[in-house]
Amino acid sequence: MNKMNQTKNYGKTKQACYLGFVTQAIVANFTPLLFMAFHREYQIPIASLALIPAVFYVVQLVTDFLCAKFKNIDYRKSIIVSEITAALGLAGLAFVPALFGNPLVGILICVCVYAVGSGLIEVLCSPIIEACPFPNKEGMMSLLHSFYCWGAVGVIVGSTLFFMLFGLDNWRLLACIWALIPLYNIVNFATCPIEPIVQNADGMSMGQLLGNRMFWVFLLLMVAAGASESSMAQWTSAFAEASLGVDKAVGDLAGPCGFAFCMGLGRLWYGKKGQKLDLSAYMTGAGILCFVAYLTAALSSVPMVSLAGCMVSGLAVGIMWPGSISLTSARMPTGGTALFALLALAGDVGGTLGPSLVGLCTKSGGNDIQNGLLAASVFPVLLVVCLLSLRSGRMKIRT
Repeated sequence: MNKMNQTKNYGKTKQACYLGFVTQAIVANFTPLLFMAFHREYQIPIASLALIPAVFYVVQLVTDFLCAKFKNIDYRKSIIVSEITAALGLAGLAFVPALFGNPLVGILICVCVYAVGSGLIEVLCSPIIEACPFPNKEGMMSLLHSFYCWGAVGVIVGSTLFFMLFGLDNWRLLACIWALIPLYNIVNFATCPIEPIVQNADGMSMGQLLGNRMFWVFLLLMVAAGASESSMAQWTSAFAEASLGVDKAVGDLAGPCGFAFCMGLGRLWYGKKGQKLDLSAYMTGAGILCFVAYLTAALSSVPMVSLAGCMVSGLAVGIMWPGSISLTSARMPTGGTALFALLALAGDVGGTLGPSLVGLCTKSGGNDIQNGLLAASVFPVLLVVCLLSLRSGRMKIRT
């Protein structure tokens, strides 16, 4: 670390990126909590509300892809745009739907706006932290991504408490309150030190990366990581309600909130204690544990044991996404912005593919969610296969 770096406050950069991931958790998890409010207040059919998460993930995928086309972009301007769009989209939910004859159009416009912010956060925060002169980069990456989990827990618990105290009818006020976090973070990103991920704008292009056979293994690793995480995250609420017979509020707290909490614990532990561990070996063990947890959730006839399998899978998947980013950036240090954008794109593809497979297999298996979770157990297996392939050393990186 040189003297110039020693004078810079990289702690402020770290804080800004932490809040960036909290912002992403808010925009990803808040609107689904309002589905019943939208249904009752705007008379939007329940089936039509499925467009909201679909549009969110499509726009986020498009944002990831567009970022991948640039070898290097202005990180400060782009990350500030991410906070602005996240804040506008969240606050807009309170006002924009009423401007349209079909309120769903206004909701989807807001979703598109904050989905752009979410996609930029996902692409940019990881390389911003990677470029800082922190020791233990793998642990720092895991700790960074844990803040998505804490943000998810915070928005679910905070919103549930708000609705209990003030009623669901006051959801507009809460949307504006959550928008204050990205608004505040604009100042952080405008004033914190941000270093280029690759010096002299010499990062690899998307074509160079996709022409590298090893990089496709890393992309497949990210798909498996995203699918292993999202398959359980998006189905635990329904699974808790179906298996335990609880109402939605308790199902949300026992399901996605509990899963996110366990995932955050896994990331926090590795961020604090994992510097002495071999990351690839640790991820392989986590993949095996995740597979066992999926099987437990899918095959156990005891509801509480199945739910325990869901929670353990949260601990196991915690390292998968940030660990995959760390492994790739360490093996391909000249990847630049395109590398992080393509990894985010692959993770989001997995995050879309996994829950979809669970849904299809649940439907074909007589609406039994356990059948869907059994099918999704293929994803941690795929992750382990990718890691073993990388560890074999038979494939060489060409930069």
